[in-house]
Amino acid sequence: MSVPAHEAADRCRAFHQVMDQRRTVRDYSTRPLPEGVVEWAVRTAATAPSGAHVQPWRFVVITDPERKRRLREAAEAEEREFYDHRASEEWLAALAPIGTDWRKPFLEDAPAVIVVFEVHKGPHSPRPYYTKESVGIAVGFLLSALHQAGLATLTHTPSPMRFLNEVCDRPPEERAAYVIPVGYPAEDARVPDLVRKPLDEVMVRL
Repeated sequence: MSVPAHEAADRCRAFHQVMDQRRTVRDYSTRPLPEGVVEWAVRTAATAPSGAHVQPWRFVVITDPERKRRLREAAEAEEREFYDHRASEEWLAALAPIGTDWRKPFLEDAPAVIVVFEVHKGPHSPRPYYTKESVGIAVGFLLSALHQAGLATLTHTPSPMRFLNEVCDRPPEERAAYVIPVGYPAEDARVPDLVRKPLDEVMVRL
């Protein structure tokens, strides 16, 4: 794609203005998603660069209410253990301003939940390279595409995640990395009043 030099900064500025409005949402409406939007967002995610172009990702889209119920129950069991026993006081203090706890109603409320798996070497998959980096970039593309469509998301990372293989009927060589509810914010949705770091704190010129 060729972009005239005089348009380049304006295009970056316009994209930034859209993405700067993105917020993590934990309160979802049950309003259905537009037809085809998740499929196009996943297609966009799958354009991400990957080590040796192995494309080591699998996007499992859950819309079935019973499957989402099972997902929530299993995730909350792990999260309760995390908040009660595994998280350090420092970690809990960092989470406190956001107001999170072990309860994850968004896993049932959101009309779709995308579970993103890393695909490792298996009977029908080659050895991947830079797997976490590749999948992380793809998830960034996914979140950007969904935000462009006017949808809200959340990146949920329960630990450990092995229960997701059973919930999603995935083979052992696939390892869950992200759980992403997708939908419209509830009318009474609240988001933390967060401030992003200015450019001079995140960029260094040499």
